[in-house]
Amino acid sequence: MTREKAIFDEWPEKYDQWFTTPIGSLVRKYESELILNFLKPAPGEMVLDAGCGTGVFTRDIVSSGSQVIGLDISFPMLRRARENAGGVRFHPIWGDISTLPFREKSFDKVVSITALEFIAEAKSAVAELFRITKKGGVVVVATLNSRSPWAARRREEARKGHSIFSKAVLRSPEDLLSLSPVKGVVRTAIHFDKEDSPEKAVKVEREGRTMGWMTGAFAVVRWLKPQE
Repeated sequence: MTREKAIFDEWPEKYDQWFTTPIGSLVRKYESELILNFLKPAPGEMVLDAGCGTGVFTRDIVSSGSQVIGLDISFPMLRRARENAGGVRFHPIWGDISTLPFREKSFDKVVSITALEFIAEAKSAVAELFRITKKGGVVVVATLNSRSPWAARRREEARKGHSIFSKAVLRSPEDLLSLSPVKGVVRTAIHFDKEDSPEKAVKVEREGRTMGWMTGAFAVVRWLKPQE
C-alpha cells in the first residue's frame, strides 16, 4: 500500500494539467463519454468511484445527481478530488481497492478508472467491487489498453524509469473481460495519437467509434451483477 501511495502523491498537479491541453481535453471528453454511457449514473443513486484520483471523472458522475463516494489511496489526490468534484453529493474516503471498507451490497453502481493497472491481484480487486455492489447493479472498470499504439510509448517510458508507467500492468480488452466470471461488454476510446492535431483527432475518434476498434488507448468493461 505504501509504495502505491508514494507513486501518486506527487502527481495531482501534473495529472490535472494534462487534461487542460488541447489533446488532453479531447481525451477527457471521449473517456468521460464512454464511462458515463456504461455507468449511466442517475439522481439518488449511491455510486463508488474506486481509485478516484483527482476527481477528473468523478465530477461528471456527481453532476448526474448521484451521491458519490470517492476512494483513493493517496491523500494528495483526495484533497484535489475534493476541490474538483466537491459538494454535498461528494464524499472523499481514504482506502485500498483490494480491501474496500464497505459492507456487501452498499452501492447501486461502482466505477474504477485507471486504477487496476497498479493492483497485482486484479481478479480479487474486481471481486471486491462486485461484493459491495447491489444485486442488479453495475460495475464499470476502465484501464489502459495493452493493444493500443499508446501502450508502446508507455512501455518505452517505463523502461526509462517513468514513476507511473514503470509500475503499471497494461491489459487488453480480453484481459479485462476475463477478470470476472460474469459476462461483460467492452469498448475502447482514444483511437487518435497524442501528436495528432485536435481536428485530426476528432475525425479519427469518430471513425474508431463507428468501426468498433478494440485498439483505443482506454479500454472499459461493463458488468451487471446477477440478481441471484
